[in-house]
Amino acid sequence: MLTQKQLQNFAELAIRVGANMQKGQEVVIRCDIQCADFAHLIAEKAYEFGAKLVHIQWRDEVLGRINMLGASKETLSKVPDYLTAQSKYFIRHKVCLISVSAGDPNIMKGCDPDKLKANSLASMQANKEFRAATMSNYLRWTIVSIPTRAWAKQVFPNDDPAEAVDKMWNAIGHIMRLDCDNPAEAWRKHIDTLHRRARFLNEHNFEYIHFTNNGGTDLRVGLATDHVWIAAEEMGQDGIPFTANMPTEEIFTAPHNRKIDGKVVNALPLVNNGNVIDDFEITFKAGRVVDYKAKVGYDALKNILTTDEGVLSLGEIALIGKRSPIAESGILFYNTLFDENASCHLAFGASYPTTVKGGNNMTEAQLASHGMNQSLQHVDFMVGTKDINIDGIGYDGKETPLFRDGEWVI
Repeated sequence: MLTQKQLQNFAELAIRVGANMQKGQEVVIRCDIQCADFAHLIAEKAYEFGAKLVHIQWRDEVLGRINMLGASKETLSKVPDYLTAQSKYFIRHKVCLISVSAGDPNIMKGCDPDKLKANSLASMQANKEFRAATMSNYLRWTIVSIPTRAWAKQVFPNDDPAEAVDKMWNAIGHIMRLDCDNPAEAWRKHIDTLHRRARFLNEHNFEYIHFTNNGGTDLRVGLATDHVWIAAEEMGQDGIPFTANMPTEEIFTAPHNRKIDGKVVNALPLVNNGNVIDDFEITFKAGRVVDYKAKVGYDALKNILTTDEGVLSLGEIALIGKRSPIAESGILFYNTLFDENASCHLAFGASYPTTVKGGNNMTEAQLASHGMNQSLQHVDFMVGTKDINIDGIGYDGKETPLFRDGEWVI
């Protein structure tokens, strides 16, 4: 378990390095009721640094399962008006958002996949405007995680729940650099390292990124026209920097959604909508998924890939070395926030407008002309193995090694 001082530092990182709340700003905290103590600590810290008002959107994953089992598909296909109105208020008042991602990876196991899909689709459609505000950096936002008993037991199944939670706290504390004398300073050094690599990639302006490994992955991913590689700290539309994912080890950009060819095999399980998906492979041709298989969670994967037409292409490519603190921990977290930062990953669905030059000022048609993908979904899945080799391919055909055996060589 972390000390009280470390918990205080954790909350401060979320506010000042993550969402980078400004004095007089309203704050929204999203978390499950199991994380109430940490949410309250964030709220106290937010006021300490000058928040105008703190809102908390409580979630209850157990009630979510009860509703999924008990309510009709028709009911689950509708989102109450008051939730949409609340989202519009948050956009209008330019809040900063802090999400605490924690929960049981299998909470929806055994639930009707048709209900899950209908509810997920309704939620995505209702939250389309709010998601656009975060993906375009109109709102500053961050995601952090703390342990819950069900999640910790999934990660450490041979330990009793209390011991599993303690192990999770220790692992997260180290990954979040909370065991450093000055966590904020340690984060600044880490962010600077990632930005140096992003500059290298931007200077080379590759046309393709080529992934290969011994597990069957051989995938060429074209990059969007005028793409921009982004690392760790991003810039809000208000000119204020923020760090969207904490932890983060990635450098990411937008694929060209008509220039993706080959096969990719997952490196780690994907947890989506309360279901685990694993041992899957995806085949692309001319930018589209043309075949997919999964030994675990096939129906959940099918639900993702039948959301809309855009989800059949990619909206993100992210590079992470195998010597990141998360990867070196050797822990499979069953949580995308952590696992995607232990492994190179791709994302089905929507691109971030910020990953192409001038993207926030473009229409959907203009973004599409650059190869930017559009979808209701954005689902990360991990592809970076310990033996992954990655090359950047220039417009002149020249190949530049970026990764060898799972680690950066630049």
